[in-house]
Order: sequence, then C-alpha cells, then structure tokens
Amino acid sequence: QVQLVESGGGLAQAGGSLRLSCAASGRAFFTTTMGWFRQAPGKEREFVACISWSGDSIGYTDSVKGRFTISRDNAKNTVYLQMNSLKPEDTAIYFCARARNLYGGTKVQEQEYAYWGQGTQVTVSS
Repeated sequence: QVQLVESGGGLAQAGGSLRLSCAASGRAFFTTTMGWFRQAPGKEREFVACISWSGDSIGYTDSVKGRFTISRDNAKNTVYLQMNSLKPEDTAIYFCARARNLYGGTKVQEQEYAYWGQGTQVTVSS
C-alpha cells in the first residue's frame, strides 16, 4: 500500500520561503520518479517539479525555475520542495505524486503518476 503525506505548507509573505516535504510509505520508493503538482483556486492542477529515481534528472515548470528546488532522500523515503522568492501566484494546494512506472526520467503529465497525497495548502500574501 502506497501512501504519500505532505507537510510544510502554510502562510508566507511574498519573497519568503517554505519547504514542503512528502513522506512516502510502501515499497520501491527509491525506484520511481516523484513529482510535485499544484492546483490554484478555479484552475486545473498543474505540474511543478519532478525528480527521477536516481536524482539525476530533474524538471521544473518555467514559472518556478530558479526559485524552487526539488530533492529526495531515498533513505528516508522523502521528497522535498524548497520554495524561495515566493509570489502570490504560487498560492495553491500542493500535491506530491509517485510515478506509475519504475525508473525512467522526468515525468510531467498527471497520467504518468499513480499515487497522490492529500495536498498541503500554500498561501502567499502580497
């Protein structure tokens, strides 16, 4: 049984930082790509960042490049999203996801992910 539990969301001021964590249970965490997605009010869920099983391949959506950093600790079954220089448009529910298939590189499509966390709210005030 795979479970993903996000934490670290909250309220930040524009220009501030937050660090999201996603703790995964279940087998084979270290063999799958992990991703972060977000959904703002009234909008569809969108890709934010992903990291391959080895950590060698990383992808970001253009709007967060240079501000967000994804990382993983396979020994702790945890993936992180460090968010710096936050903007009000980063306000959303952030979801952690685990890829459907083993190994592989970056994955940016929702359909490539089989397991999702419940989400954590990030609110950035101006």
